[in-house]
Amino acid sequence: MRASSGMCLARTCVALLACWLCLAPASAETRVALVIGNGAYVSTAKLSNPLHDAEDVAASLRRSGFEVLQGIDLRQADMQDLTIRFARAASRADVAMFYYSGHAMQYNGVNYLMPVDAVLTDEADLKRFVRVDDIVNDLQQAKNLRILVLDSCRDNPLAETLKRSAGTTRAASIGRGLSKVDAPRGTIVSFSTQSGQVAADGTGRNSPYTTAFLKHIEQPQEIGDVFRDISSDVYESSGKTQLPELSLSIIGRFYLNGPVSVTVAAPQAASRPDPCASAEVHWRAADGIGTVGAFEDHLARFPNCTFANLARARIESLKQKVALAPTSGENKTFDGKWDVTVNCASSGKALGYTRALSATVANGVFHAEDRDPRTNSTLEIDGQISADGKSTLSARGLTGPSAYTINNVAPGSSYAYTIDAQFERSRGSGKRNEQRPCSFTFVKR
Repeated sequence: MRASSGMCLARTCVALLACWLCLAPASAETRVALVIGNGAYVSTAKLSNPLHDAEDVAASLRRSGFEVLQGIDLRQADMQDLTIRFARAASRADVAMFYYSGHAMQYNGVNYLMPVDAVLTDEADLKRFVRVDDIVNDLQQAKNLRILVLDSCRDNPLAETLKRSAGTTRAASIGRGLSKVDAPRGTIVSFSTQSGQVAADGTGRNSPYTTAFLKHIEQPQEIGDVFRDISSDVYESSGKTQLPELSLSIIGRFYLNGPVSVTVAAPQAASRPDPCASAEVHWRAADGIGTVGAFEDHLARFPNCTFANLARARIESLKQKVALAPTSGENKTFDGKWDVTVNCASSGKALGYTRALSATVANGVFHAEDRDPRTNSTLEIDGQISADGKSTLSARGLTGPSAYTINNVAPGSSYAYTIDAQFERSRGSGKRNEQRPCSFTFVKR
């Protein structure tokens, strides 16, 4: 009888252990993070927040089960070494996060992070910086979820030095803040403020963005909701002057810290449909389009759902940009219908191709879009044409057949790049700045 009782007890313990393992999936999930805070700059203004931001973020992520690589006030060689270590760690991880606080800048639509010993006398010095798109590529090695957080859109005095060295003909390619990064599939991208804008440093221990990040990142909520709450918190706490740039491309629901409890309710015979059930899917589509009309459509469909306040904020921001845009008669020179031809040469294994699309220019604002029904590939081009005909256009879309893309990217993947263009009264030309050689021809109808 005693032997039988002992056997039952052993079986019970094994069963309980197996059950416990099933209820703790996070213990088997590999999470890695690289956290960098650069503030003690040698050649430009020092920043007081990044040291504290990085320390506090690293501690928070460790509490959430991350193995954290941490760097404070990194010189060029140390920053490169640490990003290499992170790339190797991300290749073995289920979840990978990169967090950066410090100086950064954009040049020709490419974003760069600045080590503390950086100098910037001319364009060649940018090779000493860390390219954000390299970090994005490293993150893509993680299996399930990738997160890029940049609290770095502060005003950068070194950008003015580069403008002077580049000369007046190229200065327009050096913008304020950072250039927008569209999240690849399975990725969250969060900037402390919108692309092309400058964020506040703050007066406390942490920057306004990192203060909100620390407030929400450990909450037991779905990760998309966490970052939306961070954005809303920054927007409200800044008096609606600073709206973080947020791009999500995730399928499914992810939790860094699981829900507090799960309640299984009895099925109801006639439950009402959730009016917000499709809000997230529609928001991703509206955010991808990025126009006032798209956000107004979202508000009309989902006025009381999660993204309503963000939609209102985006509408307000876009309308302010339009209000600030030049409206003089000179800027109507290029108004009308245009035919656009894109010619991309072969690059590596990617085949060359030609694509034609239609564009409109109104008050100097350029917009073109095209969808290929055979491949479901899309291309949208937007930008402002200055009175002298110069423009830096932004292009984005979804890829078609992989044979025509760099590195055989899967069809339906998002992409983005910028175009340096010059318009005359009835003709224009341009060239693509990133990834592969492409030329653009513009002809007014």
